[in-house]
Amino acid sequence: MNTSQRVVRRNRVLSGLLSWLVHLSLLLLAYSVWRENAPDTLTDSWPWKLQLLDVQSATTAAVGSLGASLARAQYARAVRPALGYFGQVKEGMAPDDRLAWVCSVLNAAQDVAVVEQLGYRVVLAGDEGAADEEAGWVRRDEAQRVIEERGPVDRADFALHFIGVGRPLPAQGMMLIGWFTEAAMAQVRDVHVRLRVTDRVGDTHERIIDVLKGADRSPRRADPPLL
Repeated sequence: MNTSQRVVRRNRVLSGLLSWLVHLSLLLLAYSVWRENAPDTLTDSWPWKLQLLDVQSATTAAVGSLGASLARAQYARAVRPALGYFGQVKEGMAPDDRLAWVCSVLNAAQDVAVVEQLGYRVVLAGDEGAADEEAGWVRRDEAQRVIEERGPVDRADFALHFIGVGRPLPAQGMMLIGWFTEAAMAQVRDVHVRLRVTDRVGDTHERIIDVLKGADRSPRRADPPLL
């Protein structure tokens, strides 16, 4: 499964409109250059008699639209979220002083991102994961139910924390995804969280979080703080 960050949707207004303007301005420039060099016998009759822009104006329009498109792309890159995740064994999460594997997501960029959508996919111990990467995604409550049917108890053996749509993920900020004790990890092979966030320019980014990747499934002591 590809868990790297990717752009799944561009802002249609900011991206689509600029792209349309670039194509239109280049078309106008090509027409203006052609009409400037076409013989008079051809440009004296319709539809070639129609002059939309002179070459200088068409060139200015093309350069301006291309510049705006490049500026938008550069700004989009500057505010692009940098989504990563990490896990570590911690104390104080599970009851009865049990150790737990804790997974958090980090936005290492310099601008805020806003949660747009979350999907969960659970693979229980002994089961085969779905071959189709788009199959098997469910809501948080359904993922909890699947795990609890195997025995682990929510908020006692594991937790998938509620993350509401619209929750801001600040620059250099972290967000807790969930935690799993040894008892829960014995029954669960994989937990994937598909996180989609929107940046300042309206582009949607996706990162799949492999919650139990690298997990210490038989923890004996807490890990030192990472951050």
